[in-house]
Amino acid sequence: MKAEIICSGFGGQGVLTIGKFLAQAAMKEGKNVSWLPSYGPEMRGGTANVSVVISDEEIASPLVSKPNILVALNQPSLDKFGPETQKGGVILVNTDMTPNKLPREDVDIVNAPMSSIAIECGSTKVLNMVSIGLVIGKTKIVKFETIEQDLKEFLELKNPQLLSANMEALKRGMDFFKE
Repeated sequence: MKAEIICSGFGGQGVLTIGKFLAQAAMKEGKNVSWLPSYGPEMRGGTANVSVVISDEEIASPLVSKPNILVALNQPSLDKFGPETQKGGVILVNTDMTPNKLPREDVDIVNAPMSSIAIECGSTKVLNMVSIGLVIGKTKIVKFETIEQDLKEFLELKNPQLLSANMEALKRGMDFFKE
């Protein structure tokens, strides 16, 4: 098993956090991981992306040029990384910020109103948790329980008042595939 993931969006959407939580969970589950962030100097509002490799084998390089899982939170991300996604891969698209569709039929495209779901959970700041829920709900790359535990540990120290909204967002992302 080897997942090559790119998560991409505007700075401030929590893109790097998506990658961090996926990498941490995979590491706790005994998998080999790499996490490589990339963002412009303007960060908030500029473009940001993170490459994550999760594998049962040793990882030769942290660079991901052709992901088999793409999380595209905005149109520039879909335009840049969508065409590079491996045939047979999965592309998770935030339809609230991507008016133009990707003309590909050789990948599994999941269109989800991620921003709207985040707002329904109480804040646009939980968009990244909706995305993580979608990733694990679709790919099962890591266990929900591992992400849940990491999220609780992280927010109990940093912002305990945000825990319920983040947990709801994570579950809503996973439940998207049950609807």
